[in-house]
Amino acid sequence: MSALDRRDALKLIAAGGATALASCSPGRRAAAPSPVLATRPLGAPPWPTLDPFLFCVHHDDRYPAGNASFGPDASLAGRRLGNDFAGVDGWRMYHGRNVPGFPSHPHRGFETVTVVRRGLLDHSDSLGAAARYGGGDVQWLTAGAGILHAEMFPLLERAAPNPVELFQIWLNLPRADKFAAPHFSMLWNDLIPRQTIADGEGRAVEITVVAGRLGALTAPSPPPSSWASRRESDVAIWTVKLAPGARFTLPAASADAARALYFFRGARLQIGGVAVEPASMIELVAGVEAPLVAGGDEVELLMLQGRPIGEPVVKHGPFVMNTREEIQDAIADYQRTRFGGWPWPSDDNVHGADPQRFARHADGRLERPA
Repeated sequence: MSALDRRDALKLIAAGGATALASCSPGRRAAAPSPVLATRPLGAPPWPTLDPFLFCVHHDDRYPAGNASFGPDASLAGRRLGNDFAGVDGWRMYHGRNVPGFPSHPHRGFETVTVVRRGLLDHSDSLGAAARYGGGDVQWLTAGAGILHAEMFPLLERAAPNPVELFQIWLNLPRADKFAAPHFSMLWNDLIPRQTIADGEGRAVEITVVAGRLGALTAPSPPPSSWASRRESDVAIWTVKLAPGARFTLPAASADAARALYFFRGARLQIGGVAVEPASMIELVAGVEAPLVAGGDEVELLMLQGRPIGEPVVKHGPFVMNTREEIQDAIADYQRTRFGGWPWPSDDNVHGADPQRFARHADGRLERPA
C-alpha cells in the first residue's frame, strides 16, 4: 500500500471506518488504527518536512567563552570559515567569520519561525528593525515581498560557556500572500503557554505551545498574513518533553492536516505501540490520537502540523515561490533593490554587550519582554 493510500485508509478509520470494519466481522472488535504513517531518519540538516512547512533545522552548539568581539574565545584555525557546519568541538560558526550565525541574506515568499531555547540571537534587517531575543523567546518573521536580515549569535559571557540551541522553521505562504508586507512578531518567553502535567503514574510531561491550541493553552497570535493566522489551517508548533517512562496522548487534529513529529532527543519511544528509532521524523495520521510512551530516559519531541496549502512550490535558496519565473523575478528584484538596502555597519551586525532582550520595529516602536 502506498503512503497516500495508507493515509486515506487511516483517515477513513479516523472518520468512522473502524465501525464499518467491525461490522464486517461479527463478534470481533477492530483494533485501534496505528497513528504512524511512516518514519525516516533525520540525517543531516535540514530535516524533512510536510506541506505547509518547508524547512526545519535544530541548531545545538556548545560555544566556549566569548571574546571582546562577541565571537568565540578560541582558535578558528582549520575551520571552513564562511561555511562552517562540521561541528568541530561541538560548535559551528555557520556563515559567520567572527561571530557565529548567519550574516545578511535575503528571503521572499515564506515565513521563518525561530524558537531560541538557550542563548541569544541578534536580528537586524533591511527595514531598519532590530531585536535581541532568546531563552525561550520566538521570532515569527513574514518575509513576504522580500526582506534582508542577519541572525547572529553573540557570545556575551566572557568567563563561561555560551550554549545556543534553537529551531528554525520555514512555513510557506499561499500564493495570495507571497507579496505581503514584511513583518515580524515577537513571542516573548513569558507569553508562550507551557504546562507541566503528570501522567497516571505521576511522571512529568512538559508541553510548550508556540503555535496553535492544546486544550486551554492558546499560543500568541502569529503575524496577520501567516497561513497560521487562518484558524482552519490547524497549524500547530509544539514541543513535548517526557520524563523517563512518561505517557502522553497527542489529541486528534483535523483529518486533512499533515502532522510530523521529530524525535530529536532520547533513546526510546513508542507511538501507538510502535517502537520508533531515535533521531527520526515520524509522519502521523493527524485525525487520530497518538499515544506516546517514553523509554528509560527523557524524551523530547517537536511537532509541526497544519493543513497543506497544496500549491506548487519552487525553491531557490532563500526564495520560495510558485513558478520558476517568479523565482527569476525574485532574484532580479533583490539584485536591483536589495529589498531596501542594508542600514547596518556590517553584514554580521550585533547589538552590543547589554544582555537585555528587546525588539525595535521598523516604525520605531520599542518592545521589551515583561
